[in-house]
Amino acid sequence: MLLIYLGASVVAAFGLAVGLAVTGASPAAAAHAAFALGAMPLIFAAMGHFVPVLTRSGAAEKGVHFLPLALQLAGVLVVAALAGALPGWSLHLAASVGIAAALGFLAWQWRRGRAALGRPHPGLAWYKAALGCLAVALVAILAGLLWPGAYPVLRLAHLHLNTLGFIGLTAVGTLHVLMPTALGQPDPQAAVRLRRQLPWAIGGVAASAAAGFVPLLAVAGGLAIGGVLIHTLHGWWRTYGLARLLGDGAAVALSGATCGLLLVIGAGALHGMGGMLARPAIVGFFALFLLPLVTGALSQLLPVWRYPGPLTPRRTAMRARLVRLGGLRTVLFLAGGGLLLGGVAAGAALLAAGTALFVGVLVHALVQRA
Repeated sequence: MLLIYLGASVVAAFGLAVGLAVTGASPAAAAHAAFALGAMPLIFAAMGHFVPVLTRSGAAEKGVHFLPLALQLAGVLVVAALAGALPGWSLHLAASVGIAAALGFLAWQWRRGRAALGRPHPGLAWYKAALGCLAVALVAILAGLLWPGAYPVLRLAHLHLNTLGFIGLTAVGTLHVLMPTALGQPDPQAAVRLRRQLPWAIGGVAASAAAGFVPLLAVAGGLAIGGVLIHTLHGWWRTYGLARLLGDGAAVALSGATCGLLLVIGAGALHGMGGMLARPAIVGFFALFLLPLVTGALSQLLPVWRYPGPLTPRRTAMRARLVRLGGLRTVLFLAGGGLLLGGVAAGAALLAAGTALFVGVLVHALVQRA
């Protein structure tokens, strides 16, 4: 039930983010509603689901399931503080809670990896790297709050370590496992790709995070991460073919999210060279990447979370409802995000339409019993 709650709450958090933006609230409050309140707790929950698979071990202990809730509590504090509902010191508290949750989760994953039966799946190393990025990102913003003179540079590092580091590394590591599951066909090269790509991905994140000191590093970081994404898309195309990738509602959303992140990486590199403002790139990350990623992942994972164990007709029926119109939703997200990236505000209507389509099938799937 916790996983289902977090899956539903991320959709609500995205709606809150859009509502805050429309009503003229702080852009930082809207962004943190989407990321800290919605996406990050869900990512913690997804890690808790996948780590036992990657380490061939038992289900996560009960205490581990409270870590996503701790991170969500930190998100509530951040959004409320940035919206003016709580005092500024709430940000310090939120960062401290987030650091503790990230380090606790990292320690648990490290123990699971050491106790794994045989060599853990290389996706586990991506999760460890992602949690390391999150911890450093929160330390950076906490230091910035205590040292105002360094705040602009540390805020930029915080932004890149969270988006490209924590969310990006987790997403790529998970997609190599989730795509074969969604299509029901193994990817024999997935583990090899993950091992080869990780150093490039970490280097790209590090370069992007340091772009506040040397702006041109944003270009180097973008090239490294973009190369990883292109390599991943090419591997899927060779393994599954374009028809299969576009023929499943979950797979097309996951593929679309990967293509969307490529566009965001390009926009980020352009921003690093002074050719674009930062805000459209942040909006693009939400619209072009997070929305198709989350809807695609939930289409595949929610049926498993609601009906765990062997495959049943109920799980199959729930997945069929959730993947319905997955292609149309992805087109709306990518088109809307592209318009917003170009400064066309009307793109928000396409995002709202795609989100409404997913909310509709999500509610229908959750209330159905068969």
